[in-house]
Amino acid sequence: MGGEGTAVAVKRRGCSCNKEDFLPEESFKSWGSYGRALGETGVRLKDRITARSLEQTELTEVRARSGHEMKRNLSWWDLIWFGIGAVIGAGIFVLTGQEASEAAGPAVVLSFVVSGISAMLSVFCYTEFAVEIPVAGGSFAYLRVELGDFMAFIAAGNILLEYVIGGAAVARSWTSYFATLLNHHPNDFRIHATSLTEDYSRLDPIAVVVITIVCAVAVISTKATSRFNYIASIVHVLIIVFIIIAGLSKAQTRNLTPFTPFTTRGIFSASAVLFFAYVGFDAVSTMAEETKNPARDIPIGLVGAMSITTLAYCLLSLTLCLMQPFNQIDADAPFSVAFSAVGMDWAKYIVAFGALKGMTTVLLVSAVGQARYLTHIARTHMVPPWFANVHERTGTPINATVVMLVATAIIAFFTNLGILSNLLSISTLFIFMLVALALLVRRYYVSGETSDANRNKLILCLVLILGSSLATAAYWALSKKGWVGYVVTVPVWFLATLFLAVLVPKARAPRLWGVPLVPWLPSASIFINIFLLGSIDGKSFMRFGAWTVLLLLYYFFIGLHASYDMAKSSEGKVKTVEEVETGADVDKNNGKELTGT
Repeated sequence: MGGEGTAVAVKRRGCSCNKEDFLPEESFKSWGSYGRALGETGVRLKDRITARSLEQTELTEVRARSGHEMKRNLSWWDLIWFGIGAVIGAGIFVLTGQEASEAAGPAVVLSFVVSGISAMLSVFCYTEFAVEIPVAGGSFAYLRVELGDFMAFIAAGNILLEYVIGGAAVARSWTSYFATLLNHHPNDFRIHATSLTEDYSRLDPIAVVVITIVCAVAVISTKATSRFNYIASIVHVLIIVFIIIAGLSKAQTRNLTPFTPFTTRGIFSASAVLFFAYVGFDAVSTMAEETKNPARDIPIGLVGAMSITTLAYCLLSLTLCLMQPFNQIDADAPFSVAFSAVGMDWAKYIVAFGALKGMTTVLLVSAVGQARYLTHIARTHMVPPWFANVHERTGTPINATVVMLVATAIIAFFTNLGILSNLLSISTLFIFMLVALALLVRRYYVSGETSDANRNKLILCLVLILGSSLATAAYWALSKKGWVGYVVTVPVWFLATLFLAVLVPKARAPRLWGVPLVPWLPSASIFINIFLLGSIDGKSFMRFGAWTVLLLLYYFFIGLHASYDMAKSSEGKVKTVEEVETGADVDKNNGKELTGT
């Protein structure tokens, strides 16, 4: 790849904090340079929208910008337990009771199945990318290669928001279950600041302490983190097995009647909320750079972890509904109250302990994942490169880990759990939809090889798939009892996918491991992720829009110019400008130069 493979890693000072660490690019050398850069915003934006990175760029030059390599010491066994540790936590113990009692009834089991199917489809899409492009950037790197810099940045901002808010929500839930373990009300351990508004007045110092400890563990060693995680996760799984066996011993099948008291709409409405319970598995894909054998370990790790998790969720929710009638399930501590109701009051302590173990591992894996996302984003200079530094001794991104967890701790200290949980699903579903879309682009389009006719067919199919999915979601959200709209929108989605499968030739085959049933599986992932978005409340979309506006302001004034300068600097290392990050692709397998889009 030209000069990319010989890029020299510059040794950086992990603790330095000067202007060159944060804004070293040419556009920020002086106020005059910055003014000229702002004057070129339109030209630069056009360049970045059409720019697509190269796989080899991500694997060599971009990765070298961290100064030191991350250590390859993870196996499929580590990844399975990272996946379990990342996912099984606050979601199942906090939200199951809420959705069973208020939205789905005993059919909450089906809600977990629906959200689990959506998550599994996304897992397949993530797995192919993680095997083919094993870097710490996860979905950010994948989108940068297939959909370009601009879309990757929008996704990156929502990825970081998802991790910070998710970590804060789990940390506050940790305090709640810790209080339950000690027979206290959660607010007994929080400070009431009467001068603040109600949603931000319950200050949570315990959440901050937990996050600080997790941060210390995460920066020491990824392998040590892995060992702690799978030991803790094994204990957690044993507790889950206990909850299922003990709970089923008190099962009453009459509690499953009526099974769908809130109709089918309640099932899907609960699925959108319960998707929170599956958030976290994408953190495993960020560890591809530290995996010994990505082609073997990542598929086993990701698919294995999600299969175990989905089965556990369905069994746990079924057990809860068999123990108590849905209208008696407690929304805050469902399993603890259920065991007390059937005369097993002592079991609530085991439940609380299991929840604490689960939430601790979720925080730990989240800390590892979010730091690696930020590290790779910083390598592109979309955020300051100081965050990309990897410590020479530990082989971990200490700067990114500390900064992300400080942000998480601040939000966890002030913000009510209800406010935090509202934004999670919408950001996650949006990102998962983009990854599935990027996979279709990857399989059906190679710049310079795909003919204009086939490219236009692909664009038409993608527009119809996205449009019919959005129309279905909108009709679901706006029409409470209608069905006529689905007769139009669902067949359009099906026919568009069929047209793509039959009449558009694939341009690329996976080298090592590929998603089966393309284009059906990624197209279904797009459809179900967008459909679940239609079940999310309007306020969440308003917050999502506000966050996106803030992202765009940062991008237009800083991120665009920093990443543009970095891309142009990289172009100087190769023989032709078209070879690097200008919309051109090079097929490293056959050595052909491919014209950019």
